[in-house]
Amino acid sequence: MHTQRGYAGTVGDLKDRRAQKKAQTRAHVRSVAQQMFAEQGFDAVTITDIARRADVAAQTVFNHFSTKEELFFDGRVPWVHGPADAVRSREPGVPPLTALRDYLVGLVRRRFVELAGSDAQTYLGTIETSGALLVRERELVHESERLLASALHEAWTAADRSDAAPAPHDPATAATLTAATWLAAVRSLIVGQRSRIHQGACPREIGEALGQLAERLFDAMVAAIPELEARIGDVTLPPADRRTPRAS
Repeated sequence: MHTQRGYAGTVGDLKDRRAQKKAQTRAHVRSVAQQMFAEQGFDAVTITDIARRADVAAQTVFNHFSTKEELFFDGRVPWVHGPADAVRSREPGVPPLTALRDYLVGLVRRRFVELAGSDAQTYLGTIETSGALLVRERELVHESERLLASALHEAWTAADRSDAAPAPHDPATAATLTAATWLAAVRSLIVGQRSRIHQGACPREIGEALGQLAERLFDAMVAAIPELEARIGDVTLPPADRRTPRAS
């Protein structure tokens, strides 16, 4: 019995050490790559270059990151999962849109505080000079929308809802539209001001002003929901598996 326990403990320790080493390698490769991107530009750096400086095989890089774009953004885009996580992790009794509003307002403010640093400005400059990174950034935006729509739909259709806010008549459509419009608003506020940072504007002042604007904008959007629901009425999209009968 003691031998079996000792063996199980040894195997567990080995797995833990392997997982730790794997995480360390991933973090090292990411750090080296992101430093090279900042120094040389994204398009000028190859996977081979990264592997050489990180002192690993090129295949090791690919074992951790499927593309160079994934390497660039890794650890830098909490906003992809953040909105959905805010909805799912809200306190009991808090309506989904209240949790989402608070998260997004905070995101706007935090984002511009982060932009006060030179590293963040280099990061943005690298994105805006690379077509591949701009494409990947748009893909991440769509991924964030998809995740948020799923979280909202789950929240509005949950059997154990504890908040008093009414659920939309058509939760699936409302979730998709809400995710698209709310995240588009935030992206417009942030991206629209990025060039002003490069021109010397104070990031903290912009962040505070945009935070206030975001608060008012989302409050107005929440307040407009009852009227929108009334205008839409009982219009509901048909289920995806319903097929139009063929004419005989």
